[in-house]
Amino acid sequence: MNDTKKPGLLSVDDALAHLLAHATPLAGNEWVNTENALGRVLAVAQISTVTVPPFDNSAMDGYAVRMADLSAPRLRVSQRIPAGTDCPPLEAGTAARIFTGAPIPMHCDTVVIQENCRTENDEIIVEKAPKAGDNIRRAGEDIAAGAEILKAGIRLRPQDMGLAASCGLARLPVYRKLRVATFFTGDEIVMPGQALQPGQIYNSNRFVLAGFLHSLGCEVIDLGIVPDNFDATVEALKTAAAQSDLILTSGGVSVGEEDHVKAAVATIGQIDLWNIAVKPGKPLAFGSAAGTPFIGLPGNPVSAFATFCIFVRPFILRRQGITQVAPPYYPVRAAFDWSKPDGKRREFLRARMECDENGAPVARIFPKQGSGVLTSCTWSDGLIEAPPATPIRQGETVKFIPFSGLF
Repeated sequence: MNDTKKPGLLSVDDALAHLLAHATPLAGNEWVNTENALGRVLAVAQISTVTVPPFDNSAMDGYAVRMADLSAPRLRVSQRIPAGTDCPPLEAGTAARIFTGAPIPMHCDTVVIQENCRTENDEIIVEKAPKAGDNIRRAGEDIAAGAEILKAGIRLRPQDMGLAASCGLARLPVYRKLRVATFFTGDEIVMPGQALQPGQIYNSNRFVLAGFLHSLGCEVIDLGIVPDNFDATVEALKTAAAQSDLILTSGGVSVGEEDHVKAAVATIGQIDLWNIAVKPGKPLAFGSAAGTPFIGLPGNPVSAFATFCIFVRPFILRRQGITQVAPPYYPVRAAFDWSKPDGKRREFLRARMECDENGAPVARIFPKQGSGVLTSCTWSDGLIEAPPATPIRQGETVKFIPFSGLF
């Protein structure tokens, strides 16, 4: 869906497409131990060199038997097979005591679970007949040798690490971490722990962006707060460009006399886009400074939060080598009215999922949607995408993007 836009405003879709077109995956891979690979992005698809499981084994504690022998009223227990041992073939007319994960002896075709057997001395009486093949995990039923087990470009999860380990992979090739240099402009912002002077506020964006970046597996280079003047901003950009793969700033990209970031970037690089038909967060800038990609977020905390989710996250993912960067979304029923939509800009409303009086899931929005109301972000658990010039009525279906699917 492309938004209607007035001259000078770029649609959300066009802006995102432009960013992704310039999001070149990082060059240079590194190998990490599999146990240290959580959250890293796999650089090369992984192929199993082994069959998993490597042999037929028991899925339960019980008795390994031949189905043909179950016509006898009793079977002598001729051997005991714990996991991790080898075993001789099963003697005809007998059963083998077997444990979960133990190899199935030759000539056996079924495992009877112990709950369905009664023991007397060294014999068993099967009280509930199984089906042929019950409770046997066949060699290769999970993974065949030569099969691709993990695709390149995925962020490794605990289950992916376990799958790699099950195939004997002790190390994995991953993209190196994206280095992101951040700084924050505004003579009015100070760090928590300092006493507020008249006209000052605490720098919440520094913590929001650091949290986002760490959750995406980035290496963060924090250059702190930069004074509101042109020369200091240029020097901060040069310092950031020299040691990072991406420069990310907050504040100073609007049109005020004290907004120097956009002009400073243009002096040592270029601005490719600015002013997007999105609310909150219209004054987002993208370009390069001294050869390093640059994204300048608005200074208002909700604007910085929302534009990171919408634009910065997919840009970072693509640079990390991840191909699927679109956030997951779900159609849900609105439990609110949005009667005065912005006429030109696509809006992202802070919302959370709740249950109505019948227990059905619905989305509610925070009552204050201003760009300075950071409590709307902590109260909510996702964003509602609201098209421009389109009212939303209670009961209508809306597009809900959960935060849990973003980070």
